[in-house]
Amino acid sequence: MKTFLALTSATCLALGAVAGPGLTYEGKTGPGGGKHIVFLAGDEEYRSEEGLPMLAQILAVHHGFKCTVLFSMNPETGEIDPNNQTNIPGIEALDTADLVVMLWRFRELPDDAMKHFVDCYLAGKPFVALRTSTHAFSYTRDPKSPYAKYDWRSKEWPGGFGRQVLGDTWINHHGNHGKESTRGIVNAEAKNHPILRGVRDIWGPTDVYGIQNYPDDARTLVFGQVLQGMNSFDSPVSGPKNDPMMPVAWIRYHKNEAGTTNRIFTTTMGAANDLQSEGLRRLIVNACYWGAGLSDQIPLMSKVDYVSEYQPSNFGFNGYRKGRKPSDFVLPE
Repeated sequence: MKTFLALTSATCLALGAVAGPGLTYEGKTGPGGGKHIVFLAGDEEYRSEEGLPMLAQILAVHHGFKCTVLFSMNPETGEIDPNNQTNIPGIEALDTADLVVMLWRFRELPDDAMKHFVDCYLAGKPFVALRTSTHAFSYTRDPKSPYAKYDWRSKEWPGGFGRQVLGDTWINHHGNHGKESTRGIVNAEAKNHPILRGVRDIWGPTDVYGIQNYPDDARTLVFGQVLQGMNSFDSPVSGPKNDPMMPVAWIRYHKNEAGTTNRIFTTTMGAANDLQSEGLRRLIVNACYWGAGLSDQIPLMSKVDYVSEYQPSNFGFNGYRKGRKPSDFVLPE
């Protein structure tokens, strides 16, 4: 893939140019200089095609990372199409990634494309995985694919990529979907972890996911408190939903089949409108520093201001903004 956005001013913000299916923001200065993050946007419900470009802009402009964003796309029109589960052009960008940020759901790439993802994983590259990435893959078209074990329902590799690598697969909506939002509660036992530096006041309108197979080696950073309604000021629900609370953000070190170790950060939050929470954005930005091996350079208060206007769509199926192309996310001069 050859897609570039040149950032030429002293603050790394200048004109953008797109030549191909994806989008790259070239960070110039900052702790992330020399590190390449590849963002994988591809889900039908939580508007990753809006949220991930926003995060990429923040990490490129404010922190200096080179950030490439890839989208699920309609191969005939060249438009972003989150419902297309099989076509993510430019996937070879993973070959040069230092870190992967993903929000996928039920993807099934052709084997030659999926190989780039698997090679990236087996090379021990770090992952920052959001929301439905716990069930990123669903092999319904070609169950005999050599990569079918990545399916979230896999029996060969129980729970697939989500359970085996990220920490769990899809279980259920623990909170009442669309009616009970989520307050992030920092785990007091992990409050000094660098990923939590400057993180406070996490809230999102999506619900807490159920976790059933939590790995022993995972370290919870944030718990999800189920609220009675869809506002940040709503009270917690009473009863077993919050006693105990489910983890909504955790880390682990995963030794993969090739013998290399992946740094894993997973959060079951991360919808585009969840990311209006400054605290959640900071949590994810800090996780990218940690994943890239830059924990000691995480600022006391990471800058997570929007780089361009951000008015995300609400979550929901078939709610994506039709007709959009990667060029719509190019930064202005």
